[in-house]
Amino acid sequence: MVAAVVSLPIWLTTLALMRKQSGGPDTWILVGDPLVALGCLTVLLWRRRWPLTVALAVTVASTTSALATGAALLALCSVATRRRPVEIGAVVLAYVIASQLAVGMFPVEGSADVQWWVQVVVPALTAGIAVAAGMAVGARRVEVRSLRERAESAEREQSARAAQARALERNRIAREMHDVLAHRISLVAMQAGVLDHRRDLSADENRVLVRGIAEGSHQALEELREVLGVLRADPGRPEPPQPSLDRIPDLVADARASGLDVRLTDTVTAAPPGGVGRTCYRIVQEALTNAAKHAPGAVVQVTLDGTAGGTLDIGVRNGPAPLRTTRPPVSGFGLLGLGERITLAGGELQHGSTPEGGYVLTARLPWPDGPAHSHEKSA
Repeated sequence: MVAAVVSLPIWLTTLALMRKQSGGPDTWILVGDPLVALGCLTVLLWRRRWPLTVALAVTVASTTSALATGAALLALCSVATRRRPVEIGAVVLAYVIASQLAVGMFPVEGSADVQWWVQVVVPALTAGIAVAAGMAVGARRVEVRSLRERAESAEREQSARAAQARALERNRIAREMHDVLAHRISLVAMQAGVLDHRRDLSADENRVLVRGIAEGSHQALEELREVLGVLRADPGRPEPPQPSLDRIPDLVADARASGLDVRLTDTVTAAPPGGVGRTCYRIVQEALTNAAKHAPGAVVQVTLDGTAGGTLDIGVRNGPAPLRTTRPPVSGFGLLGLGERITLAGGELQHGSTPEGGYVLTARLPWPDGPAHSHEKSA
């Protein structure tokens, strides 16, 4: 459509000048010229696939057709969108030469008197306008393509960050599930082991152990439900508060109720920051879990000491197990996850066997200086 609109005034002007000169238009300009122009417009449909070939073919054909001038300029504009100087120069040269040949094809009165440089400059300027338009379109296409690629890249990065966040959240929940369930299940397993290996227990002692197993299993299910509830919670809903240093006496009391002989020595008089307190709680929980699994019936000594501005020291030591039960399954992920927690908190972890056959675990966490809060001891 654009090519036809551009060519129509040129064709009508040529037709009018020829009628004025010879008294009537030539048969070619009335029949042959439109047919050649129609063929050029048809060939333009393939200009995106073979831009240089189509442009040269249409430019050569425009020599014999004034109505095909618009098609030649559109083909030149299409080549210019590729912004390749050699291709653009070749088509511009062909267009200028075709314009000079067209003057001989359609002789008009007074055309011979026009200076040669005018006959060259005018087609060159016309071609320059087409080239400028094509290059502007090409630059716009490149810009749009770049913006689209940036948007796609940003979307991929956002998806990668979201996937990473989901993976980190899954890892965090997995650690929480291990910390929560391993402790409860280990206590239940210890009680079941005592019930299986001790044949001299009275009926009351058996009932106490069975009741402890039932209560421990129920608490494990409740804690599992709380952890999984985080997955189903709304994004804006806050998570329940995590246990901290003030919950360690309750943790020790639960272990005692399950039959573990735990002794707590707590000389901490202030409450550490939330992150330090939560890490301390998980350290003691993991140590008691391991003691219940590997040393049932042994005496477990838990010591807590530290002040603000220094460090919070945690020690959990147990002697050799007096009760020999079936060797529990070993996953190795408990201490590994604990080490990651302590490393993130900037602390140190040490653990290993003692000469008398027991086990000791010590940890040291940095305690930044800040406003002190009272730390109540309930055990």
